[in-house]
Amino acid sequence: MTGMSATQIEAIYNALDCCVTHEIFTEQGKNLDDIARKTEEFSYALMAPVMEMSLRGVRIDEVRRTEVLNEYLKNHARVKRNLLRIVEEGIGFKNFNYRSPTQVGKLFYDVMGFKEIKGRSSSGRWSRVANRDALEKLQVNWLASPICRHIILLRELDKKINFLEVKQESGRFMSGYNIAGTNTGRLSSSTNDFETGGNSQNVERKLREILIPDEGMKFCNVDLEQADARNVGAICWETFVETHGEAFAGSYLDACESGDLHTTVCRMAWRDLEWGTDSALFRAVADEIAYREFSYRDMSKKLGHGTNYYATPRTAAAHTKVATKVIEEFQLNYFEAFPVIGDANHTPPKYVPGEGFKYDNWHQYVRTQLEEVGSITTPFFNRRRIFYGRPDDDATLREGIAYAPQSMTADEIDQGIINLWRAKLGTQLLVQVHDSILFQYPEEREAEIIPQALELLTIRMQLKKGREFYVPVEGKIGWNWSDSSENNEFGLVKWKGPGADTRTRPPVRTPRGHKLADFLHG
Repeated sequence: MTGMSATQIEAIYNALDCCVTHEIFTEQGKNLDDIARKTEEFSYALMAPVMEMSLRGVRIDEVRRTEVLNEYLKNHARVKRNLLRIVEEGIGFKNFNYRSPTQVGKLFYDVMGFKEIKGRSSSGRWSRVANRDALEKLQVNWLASPICRHIILLRELDKKINFLEVKQESGRFMSGYNIAGTNTGRLSSSTNDFETGGNSQNVERKLREILIPDEGMKFCNVDLEQADARNVGAICWETFVETHGEAFAGSYLDACESGDLHTTVCRMAWRDLEWGTDSALFRAVADEIAYREFSYRDMSKKLGHGTNYYATPRTAAAHTKVATKVIEEFQLNYFEAFPVIGDANHTPPKYVPGEGFKYDNWHQYVRTQLEEVGSITTPFFNRRRIFYGRPDDDATLREGIAYAPQSMTADEIDQGIINLWRAKLGTQLLVQVHDSILFQYPEEREAEIIPQALELLTIRMQLKKGREFYVPVEGKIGWNWSDSSENNEFGLVKWKGPGADTRTRPPVRTPRGHKLADFLHG
């Protein structure tokens, strides 16, 4: 390429890049079966609405961002000052840097003498670690507890401060979305192509207050309600209704559709409580304290989700801080109530010579699929994932069990996004967060748009035996992305029909030294 200009070289490079990509696309297309082609077509349909979200971004309330940032910076300084006083004056470890895994490890393992906790370091090596999991394990020791708490809090504050300080484009928070970024089909997000913005799918509630709609627009955030759990119920129905009957196959799906899954689970798992016969009082019983600060309903929510995904009592205890014995009792009752999911002993499927594996529940069915075909294909959306781990490994089995319901949730919200985008109601897509979508709409058209949007985002299916199935959606409306509260009156409130939200649009606040026009138009 001697003698060519930089522009000519770039043009040749781009042309070759397009030609090679097209050649790969053509050849790869010849090898796609019907399942893979359907996933490909679904991904193509999603590209336009996702690109719009990436290019549009979400408007930032600069005044509120400054307020929240200053609040976090003050808290950070106070917590850091306390930590250094404990470590330097109390222990004698000078110039301590809590951000350094090496120094944190040296403090706990070399200076304080605690038993080393091993794991994979950021470089992938198996060595002693000082990550959050390690700190939470060390925290059980009363001497380590205050130091661990301070370090965990500081690291969380660092993330929030970085989010608030990150470079933005024209006063908007931008994200780049990756359609093929996960094994389940969920979108992932990160900085955009210009290295600005960040991950919009991991923004905590308080930080969401700084994201606001454009002038004349209002936010609506739509969530799929208990999507993963309901999808577990639908999968169990599809798998077992023809072989085991409706009562067996529908035991969990019926509970999901009862109106209050977690209270229903409480009644089945803790049958000795004084439930009475008045269904209106069941929730009050479920909200009674069961263990430490957890109510029975809290525990049914945490433990039910983990049990669905093959969590053993020991694993669940580590994550929920609930005693192993309590979890063992819960799981015995849970599997008795919902035998379609699994059994308390995690019994593998039986192998019958000449007939193959025989399975009696969903967990066994997934194990069979992994051992016989090495892949799981979701019902309805036919998204297939090949598993390369050992099929008899519990880690592989847990991934296989979680795959189908989580993948269905991703496809349900994404199909709703496609529906909403194609309907051209005047809505503008902003942020997708796994099982929810944030969009803005012309405020004066609220009564017209919201009911149509909620229907478009409700994905209805027909299960075997003609059973209707869908994951309910809940819409919330407001003028910033966080839930409404005493300190955030203009946040999101539940949509209850036209005219139910009597609030008026908040006044626009401008940063000091900025004209209103400059603030609104960047």
